[in-house]
Amino acid sequence: MSTEISFAEKPTLAGERVVLRPVCTADALVAVAADPETDRLTGTHEVFGLETLERWYGSRAEHADRLDLAIVERATGTCVGEVVLSELDARNRSCSFRISLFDRRSFGRGLGTEASRLVLAHAFEAVGVHRVELEVFAFNLRAHHVYEKLGFVREGTRRDALCWDGAWIDAHTMAVLAPEWTAHRGHPQPAS
Repeated sequence: MSTEISFAEKPTLAGERVVLRPVCTADALVAVAADPETDRLTGTHEVFGLETLERWYGSRAEHADRLDLAIVERATGTCVGEVVLSELDARNRSCSFRISLFDRRSFGRGLGTEASRLVLAHAFEAVGVHRVELEVFAFNLRAHHVYEKLGFVREGTRRDALCWDGAWIDAHTMAVLAPEWTAHRGHPQPAS
């Protein structure tokens, strides 16, 4: 099997509720107005200004080692977040995954779950990744539930990985492997 995999292709992926498309400079306007709860859930201490975000979003198409896609709600045509595959290790066929919904009004509506399934299907089925991993903070119970629902398996804990408002928070490492994905495509059977 060839080890030459990349995220150079920036696809548009369509689901029932969301469309994932390559991020663009205009997405910075939505990201800069993100709900502070998004920063807490992702452990983001730094506040980024509009110009910084415009440069960031405007440069994502240049990178073959990452895939940054905007999550667009079909019903409204509004960008509600982003899903990212990054830190591609082509030789080991692995990458990191993260998702961020910018507004808590998007939470709990299945948008993030569908976006995650779409991008994971792309990673495993189109790109040929073998392992996708993520890190989630212990206080983000909603994300833990979604990741388990997608088939991610908890592998370990980085103790006291985040200091938030003076409290130390653990970070859990989770991953899903290609054979697991092939078996369940993001719909694993609950443990009995």
